Amino acid sequence: METIPPNSGPGGITVGEFFRAHGESLHLKLVGPEAGMDRKIREATINRPGLGLAGFHRYFAWKRIQVLGSAELAYLKSLSEAEMRQRFHALCQLHIPCAVFSRSAIIPPALLDEAKAARVAMFRTPMVTKHFINAATIALENDFAPSKIEHGSMVDIMGIGVFIRGASGIGKSECVLSLIERGYSLVADDVTRFRAIEHRELMGAPPPLTRHHMEIRGLGVINVAAVFGVGAIRDEKRLDLVVTLKDWQECQDIDRIGLDPETYTILDITVPCVTIPVRPGRDLARLVEVAALDQKLKSHGYDGAAEFNQRLIDQMQQKSDKST
Repeated sequence: METIPPNSGPGGITVGEFFRAHGESLHLKLVGPEAGMDRKIREATINRPGLGLAGFHRYFAWKRIQVLGSAELAYLKSLSEAEMRQRFHALCQLHIPCAVFSRSAIIPPALLDEAKAARVAMFRTPMVTKHFINAATIALENDFAPSKIEHGSMVDIMGIGVFIRGASGIGKSECVLSLIERGYSLVADDVTRFRAIEHRELMGAPPPLTRHHMEIRGLGVINVAAVFGVGAIRDEKRLDLVVTLKDWQECQDIDRIGLDPETYTILDITVPCVTIPVRPGRDLARLVEVAALDQKLKSHGYDGAAEFNQRLIDQMQQKSDKST
């Protein structure tokens, strides 16, 4: 049996962090004293300790939240109180993060005593066991997803998550403000935190401190929800397109047709990218809006640049056929 003390090694989240973040949505209620909240949950999944309660610990998944449903509780209640204590005591000595009893189960006092002695947090939820496992697993996958901070602003344009990046002072926040005035939604201003969900898509969100706020040079910090209404904000959005704003003088070799698509990589996930040259008088918000709508068409299988290129090839072929 692997015997590693709590909180050793990197990774994971604490029981307290999990409870604060998801206790309400999972209908969790702490039973007994607030102990063991600093223990680490090290794997983004759930374990039902059936074999562990029966005494088989060789391959026990001690790094996971332990969920006891009707079957586990019925088994424990079938034992004498002394044996029930012994089995649950052995389970607590495996350094489990915490235990959750589903279906609002009435927890025998003997189990509460053993958990208190071992400083293992005990929770109760009215959710059916399988529903709790599904919901908790999704929550843990989000918590364990790799994350990275990127400097730039993010907006939701007709369902397309657009991350706008560029050098300081290039006009990112002003561009986002114009997009909000057009009816689109702010996700994050200046700093965006991305999480890689299942290593296949990126979710962008603002840092908690700056959520719903923007900093505009000359105006200072504004509360977007208060100024434009709650419809002008989004707490999270999938990233579909990256827009890079560059000074006009730095874009001499830019692709003018769009046949050579650019990409931008965050957390090993590649996202389509476009570069927009910046110069006085250009309506950046309109250009970003069109880029987002074009990306939406591409996601449905239509590529305007490819269609134009094919029409050009067909016309050249017709002229070649006539000349021969």
